[in-house]
Parts: sequence; C-alpha cells; structure tokens
Amino acid sequence: MQIWAGLGNPGAQYAMHRHNVGFMAVDSIAEVHGFGAVRKQFQGWVQEGRIGAEKILLLKPATFMNDSGRSIGEALRFYKLEIEALTVFHDELDLAPFKIKVKTGGGTAGHNGLRSTDQHLGPDFRRVRIGIGHPGHKDRVTGHVLGNYAKSEIDPLTDVLGAIAAEARWLAERDDVRFMNEVALRLQG
Repeated sequence: MQIWAGLGNPGAQYAMHRHNVGFMAVDSIAEVHGFGAVRKQFQGWVQEGRIGAEKILLLKPATFMNDSGRSIGEALRFYKLEIEALTVFHDELDLAPFKIKVKTGGGTAGHNGLRSTDQHLGPDFRRVRIGIGHPGHKDRVTGHVLGNYAKSEIDPLTDVLGAIAAEARWLAERDDVRFMNEVALRLQG
C-alpha cells in the first residue's frame, strides 16, 4: 500500500489557492481512477482505490498546512508503513508554473506543509512538486502562494492536473522519470 498526501488548507475560501494544488492533484487522481467515497480519518479526508496493481490511500490533511505532518504520520503509523510508502503532492515556488518534478528527500524551502511532514517523519519522502512560479520578490511570496489562480491559469491548471492523474500509474509503479516524461509529453500536445 502507498499513501499519497496532497497538501492544502481546508475550507472553501482556500479551494483555488495556489497553495492548495496538492489537494487538487489528489482530487483529480481520485476522480480519474474511480476511487471510493471520501471518509474522515487521520485528521483529514481519505479515499481508497487502486492504480494498476497498487493499492493507494489518498489523504488530504484537514489540519491546515502548518500541521500536515501530524495527519500524514498518523496514517503511516496506522498502516505500519515506512516513509518509502509516502508521496506528497505540493506547490513549488522554485518551479515554473505548471511544471512537474518528482524527487525523494530534500529540504523544505520554507514550505510549512513540507516542514511539518519533515518534523513528524524525516525528510526522506517522495515529493511531486507542482510549479506555481515565484512572484519575483520575497515580499510578494505570501500573497502569491495564498492567492487564487487567475482566470488565465485555469486551462493550464486543468491540463496539468489531468496529466498528473492520467499518468499516475507510473508513480504507483515508482517510475518517477517515466511519470515526469509522460506528463511533459501530454502538456506539449
């Protein structure tokens, strides 16, 4: 079993924030792959399903971004899984908008959801980094991250979320390079 956690903040007022693109990614995966009904568990919302031969638990922590690690840690402990079973989907300032990179381990780059997960579990989890771009000056970062996607960004956002979901089987099979390549190819078309 694998746990795929999307990072975001609960509540309708945050739904379209760039910071919530992790929530959007797991929602898209659940929809495309026909995951089961949403239920409350592990201080968040979970959905179970399969992608290929792999059983996947999608998790959206309801603890707010700053305490995401508590919810994620609870789920890993419940299923007696090691950190290698965890994939976290999150927004990434240091990537151009709608670019996708996957890596295992690394720093938190000031991302409170990653910082919380690192504090609870250590840094060695897989991350699907979804680019939101940098606003250009550090004083504008908070407004950018906690701002809604612009109308002009909705189509590319829909495309990237669709590509992540459509190519999720490569993540499930732990072929990160193939996942990134296939997503990039879909987005070129």
